[in-house]
Amino acid sequence: MSLDRRPASLAVRLTVSIGVVITIVLLAFGWIVQRSINNHFVQQDVDELNIVVQALKHTLATLPPGIPPDALQQRLASAVSGHHNTQFQISTVDGRLLYATPDADLSGFAKIAQPVGQITANNASLWAAGAETLRAASVLIAPQTEPGAEPLIVTIATSIDFHLHYLQRFHTYLWILTAVACLVAILATWIAVYQGHAPIRRISWKIRKIRTDQLHVRLELRTVPAELVELVSAFNDMIGRLEALIQRLSDFSGDIAHELRTPITNLKTQTEVALSQPRDIEQYREILYSNLEEYERMAKMVGDMLFLAQADNKLLKPELVTIDLATEIQILFDYFGAWAEERGVGLEMTGDPACTLGDTLMIRRALSNLLSNAIRYTPPAHRVTVGISSTKNVVTVRISNPGIAIPTEHLPRIFDRFYRVDASRQHKGEGAGLGLAIAKSVIEAHGGTIGVQSTPEATVFELSVPLVPCDPSR
Repeated sequence: MSLDRRPASLAVRLTVSIGVVITIVLLAFGWIVQRSINNHFVQQDVDELNIVVQALKHTLATLPPGIPPDALQQRLASAVSGHHNTQFQISTVDGRLLYATPDADLSGFAKIAQPVGQITANNASLWAAGAETLRAASVLIAPQTEPGAEPLIVTIATSIDFHLHYLQRFHTYLWILTAVACLVAILATWIAVYQGHAPIRRISWKIRKIRTDQLHVRLELRTVPAELVELVSAFNDMIGRLEALIQRLSDFSGDIAHELRTPITNLKTQTEVALSQPRDIEQYREILYSNLEEYERMAKMVGDMLFLAQADNKLLKPELVTIDLATEIQILFDYFGAWAEERGVGLEMTGDPACTLGDTLMIRRALSNLLSNAIRYTPPAHRVTVGISSTKNVVTVRISNPGIAIPTEHLPRIFDRFYRVDASRQHKGEGAGLGLAIAKSVIEAHGGTIGVQSTPEATVFELSVPLVPCDPSR
């Protein structure tokens, strides 16, 4: 069984990332310094060897003809006076030794070295003579003492033990300092990252202080760094939606209690009246019928609330078929015809037939709620008009009724549950205030939109759903 591991913290990630970069930079810097000092000592040794070679060339060029061997050795020894770490030997091309610095043995190097005309850092070589380390080279020179004299090979070397000891100590100190610098840099980085995360900790502290009774609190965007503005803005949006949701839930609970209290009170009162004295069968029957109306009202309210709860949780699963909206509206005209005639309200449909894909019962329920609402608020001797129009991909149904305009401040909440523009109409047999909310849920479940416009001339509910070709067989 594998266990999920918690991701590393941002402080650790940033510290490691920056620490790696700093370590690489310091190591590269240390390598560059080390290389530079090495090259400096190499060039210093090469310059020393070239100076000695030039002195030997000058001495050989100024030798008098036929100089005795003792005098030659004395002149050559004096040529390198002051260069205590330097030793050399002079030999002919065929390997015959003419002179060698006392206690120096460069014959082994002379056999393998390739003579050059000028010593450089690239052609100088390291040579170990016993316990001593030398930087050595072989130079081919042509003496000018006698015309036609054969060239000579000068094998020259200088001791670099002092340099090597110094470089070894320097390298040790350098890498120790580099390691210490890396640790200090990583520690400083961690402290800087920790301090840099202080705004996040402050925001977390403020968020933890927010309780359910403080959902109105918002984090100030002006007091956070630019990198956290988007995060804080998203949190403010989320807390705003949460506040609205909790407020809506609170209102919904209060509305449910308020709506159910009336029928329950009616039932309780009628039952108490019925039991207050003996009555005949007909009187009890009338009371039961009255109670039945209240039960039906509560059952419808509970059914509507369950329907809206399913819509909120995306549990509505429409059984999609092709629906002719004109036919559905005509069916509703026939159903509401008697009621509309009783109220003196006419019903009229305009536009061409158009079809959509949806659940017949759900679409019919939404249209029924909108149409009954329009009939209810239409004055006598006026008519409700239902217009159908379609564009390339959308069919629009407009249900228009004359009457008193809905105030502008109420329009944004007209589709809220239990919301009524006129609270005085709350208990006059006009439903629980869920019809428009159900209509909106149905239309949105079918991928459509619904809206309302109200002027002193008419109130128009407009719904739009996707357009599909009508089925010719229907």
